[in-house]
Amino acid sequence: MLPELEKCPRSLLVCEKSNFLNEKSRHDIHVSKHNFNYKISVLMPECRILPVNISSVINSFSPYYLVRDLPVYELLEETFLESLVKKGNFYALSYNTRIDEDNVIALLSSDKDTYEQLGLEGRPSLYNHKKVMRFVVTLDLTDKSLTPGTKRYQRVLSSLKDRLPLRFDFLFTKCNTGADEDQTLNKLLSQYSYEEHKPAFSHHILKDIPCPTLYPSDIQGKTLSCDPHYFLEWLGAVNLDISCENAADSFLSTYVCPEPQSSVSQALLCTVTGFISPENVFMLLQELRQYFDEPKFTSWVSLTVHGFMDSPVSWGATEHGFLKGGENFYNFVCFKNQDYWLHMAAGAQDGCPP
Repeated sequence: MLPELEKCPRSLLVCEKSNFLNEKSRHDIHVSKHNFNYKISVLMPECRILPVNISSVINSFSPYYLVRDLPVYELLEETFLESLVKKGNFYALSYNTRIDEDNVIALLSSDKDTYEQLGLEGRPSLYNHKKVMRFVVTLDLTDKSLTPGTKRYQRVLSSLKDRLPLRFDFLFTKCNTGADEDQTLNKLLSQYSYEEHKPAFSHHILKDIPCPTLYPSDIQGKTLSCDPHYFLEWLGAVNLDISCENAADSFLSTYVCPEPQSSVSQALLCTVTGFISPENVFMLLQELRQYFDEPKFTSWVSLTVHGFMDSPVSWGATEHGFLKGGENFYNFVCFKNQDYWLHMAAGAQDGCPP
């Protein structure tokens, strides 16, 4: 095997420990800034049936829309901008575009030719080689300088409408919008080909699995708990249904659950996929906090949220790149005493999570 293929891509992992009841806790900020999510996984040790209240939250997740061949300037048209975008809780991401090869829209991330044709202000992407070939154009659509009628607004609209009329397939989702906002979105959708989807839900019951030991006070895994890197690796193995027993007769996997560990008779793994807003994620997190209001056989549950690997941003406006792995996720371990661990992972060259 070539030496290059044996090297694992570097990544950045930030770990934070706090308590949900602490007034300085930033768990809500971290969730709200991770805007473009495609997958949620919930692992509940010693559980077989999903509680009704958690199931209700998942079933209430907002639908999302796949809109075909939409001109980018439509997102800047006055009615759409004022009625939907500036009021928040609306998210749009170009669909089936590769961050290291194509033009990608969330914030406007583009290649050199597109950047020069647009004639908009921007900066070189962090993910360039010796020669600058990619640029990032950031437009704050809530800024007063982009109010319809201003010179800057007209210049941006002209760039996207006349100078270089970019068109993409888009994913849209919204949360907690009113009748006026819904009417504006429906009017736009009626002019283009689109599909409406609900996030897909699946669950799987795991039997007699080895499980890392976790203590709220030991997030670094120095004495009582498993090392956080090994814990996330184990979570990944569980999600992929990889055996963690290193059985002598197994030729597929030699992976073994990290120490310290204990045996769990059963666990419930739930997965939701789609275009999931941070508001929906926060609703689910709040419900998981209440899971321990009644006595349980486990001391923790886990919530993992995966961002799109080809999203141009991860947290807030922090630029994201794919490189080798496209890491862009975070994980909450929620303990029964309302302590939590937060693991935030990004690529080695991504900006540090907040």
